[in-house]
Amino acid sequence: MINKKTVRKTLGLASVGFLVSGCASVPNPSPEDSLESYNRSMFEFNETVDKALLKPVATGYKAVMPSPVRTCVRNIFGNLGDVWSAINSMLQGRALDSINTFGRVLFNSTMGVGGCIDVATMNGAHKIPNDFGTTLGVWGVGNGPYVVLPFFGPSSVRDGIGLVGDVAGGTAVYASPGAINDVSVRNAIMGLKVIDGRSNLLDADELAEDVALDKYSFVRDAYRQNRKALLESKLRPEVQDSAAGDLSVPDYDDPEQASTDISVPQYDDPGE
Repeated sequence: MINKKTVRKTLGLASVGFLVSGCASVPNPSPEDSLESYNRSMFEFNETVDKALLKPVATGYKAVMPSPVRTCVRNIFGNLGDVWSAINSMLQGRALDSINTFGRVLFNSTMGVGGCIDVATMNGAHKIPNDFGTTLGVWGVGNGPYVVLPFFGPSSVRDGIGLVGDVAGGTAVYASPGAINDVSVRNAIMGLKVIDGRSNLLDADELAEDVALDKYSFVRDAYRQNRKALLESKLRPEVQDSAAGDLSVPDYDDPEQASTDISVPQYDDPGE
């Protein structure tokens, strides 16, 4: 359990981070990153909070919790997320993707013991990543400037709005811990989701630290290329179902791909 001293320390870091984010400046910001001064400051703030709180807790969680249990937890959250992904596929007019994703949910929820075991992927029905930010892109909403969100990390104006839609939509369709009425249970499950998600990215984070001369630029360009590839896969009508799993750019929201397929991005093609 996190004690009061840790909470006060984190809140103090948050206050300092927001103050610093308004003061730092970049003399020559990148043309593709008009908010670079703010973004770099917020990136450093997020890194500070992560190293002070999230990363130590996630490291302890990974050390104490057996791998099969962590895999089960990740699969259950992933199975819940597939419900909202299927709805987004429907909103994008990708009926086949939606049907296949709902099929994954049904298969994993029954044969996979409530989603603990990803039997759908074992049988060739791969996850089709989707979210409301991508849906907005399919609808023609522009990407907008790249922006680093407090605590949430890399995003864009469109994806930031999409994040709000993801939270609201996931809660509305009971595919998110936010739909739980019991406050203590809801907070505990949301905390577990955050910790488990962070623990799944420990290896990818360490690799980024090792290979990137400028971690901020590395994360920014990898994020933008991944989002661009995801959106383009939805805009190509011939790409349906499991083809989404064959994207050349890895899904950095998938901890298994992120830990094994992370590569140095092409800086001459920063994405949208």
